[in-house]
Amino acid sequence: MEDLLIKVQSAFHDAFDVTPQLVSLDTGPDDIPGWDSVGHLALATTLESTFAVSFDVDELMEMENVREIVRILKSKLNGA
Repeated sequence: MEDLLIKVQSAFHDAFDVTPQLVSLDTGPDDIPGWDSVGHLALATTLESTFAVSFDVDELMEMENVREIVRILKSKLNGA
């Protein structure tokens, strides 16, 4: 899970130009400047590219914080 979080932190850096180490499982939109609806789509695109996955609308709506992003990615990467 730590490797997954490191890649997610890197995606946040790419999408929002934030220091990766400042992104934790408890990080939410209020903690990241620019994580609004447009930023959410930019982040999703970055995550899709980084992990070679695609998100559906329901998954995008569930991505309310980093913990949920990691949960969804783990599910997709494990083929669940």
